[in-house]
Amino acid sequence: MVTLKEIAEICNVSATTVSNVINGKAKTSEETKNKILKVIKETGYKPNVMAQGLRIKRTKTIAIIAEDIAQFTSPAIIESIMEKCEQHGYRVVVHNLRLYDRWADKWYKQYEDYHSVLDPVIRDVLSSQVDGVIYIAGHARVIKAFNDNFELPVVMCYAYSESPDVPSVVIDDEQSAYEMVTYLIENGHRRIGFVGGRSENIHTAQRLLGYQRAMYENGLLFDPKLVYYGDWSRESGYDGAKKLVPQGLTAIFGISDKMTGGIYDYLEENGITVGKDISVAGFDNETISAFFRPQLTTTELPLQEIGRASAVLLLDKLENAKGEKASSSEPYVEKIMCKMVIRQSVRKIKT
Repeated sequence: MVTLKEIAEICNVSATTVSNVINGKAKTSEETKNKILKVIKETGYKPNVMAQGLRIKRTKTIAIIAEDIAQFTSPAIIESIMEKCEQHGYRVVVHNLRLYDRWADKWYKQYEDYHSVLDPVIRDVLSSQVDGVIYIAGHARVIKAFNDNFELPVVMCYAYSESPDVPSVVIDDEQSAYEMVTYLIENGHRRIGFVGGRSENIHTAQRLLGYQRAMYENGLLFDPKLVYYGDWSRESGYDGAKKLVPQGLTAIFGISDKMTGGIYDYLEENGITVGKDISVAGFDNETISAFFRPQLTTTELPLQEIGRASAVLLLDKLENAKGEKASSSEPYVEKIMCKMVIRQSVRKIKT
């Protein structure tokens, strides 16, 4: 494999001149520059990225640590991070913890099991001389894996950090739910059921706040009897509808499309027509939501935007911050809005 020194000898210039041309810092004639580029192309020369990194203490490599790439939110986030990093000349290495594949949703509070998988990956990342880390969570929560003294710049994606040195990028759960419930109210609905995930989950808590705020701002009393906490499964959506629908609802808001599938199951089983007898709204805009009958009105997660924003934050820390510590004592959180996808499952009623 041809070396930079050999390129310099062929072109009868110094190795520094070749290096400057490669890195766009050439202070040489256009003729010499073109000659060097031509030889590089003809010989197939490839810069040794790791060797360059050792000299300048930068490898232009980013590590992604994903809790599970099989989570429906992860692929689009990873793709957009990779695209943004590649645009800036950075390579990306992905580490998959496979937490959901290993333990389904039973690992959330199993800290010993969690760290038995995470800690070896962090050691690998630190030893591989990457420049920074983006951690992609499978669900929103406060993650304490990276403290103020962590050796590399880190950005938390789809979850929150306790450290002011670790910024976070998350979806705006509260405002997105607020907009969906406001849409239901604008269509004449007053008794609106809420089918959530686990009560302690941040997504559930924030989306419930949005629901409550929309009710309050429209002069409607919050009724806790119209709230059901499930476990994000289709079965819990069914159980939630079974509990709430008999209370005289005109609409029901399922805060995940998977649970909303269970709501549809219950309504069909009991001869209740979605979009006619009762309105239904979901959250996530998973692919299956367009195949519900009628098609589901839902909220699309801004997964690509979250990935790009995470990459921009990390690249900014690497290229502009020059290792400076965060000036704020509070963690920085960037919230990105979801987008409503209006379909046929919500009808307008007279009030």
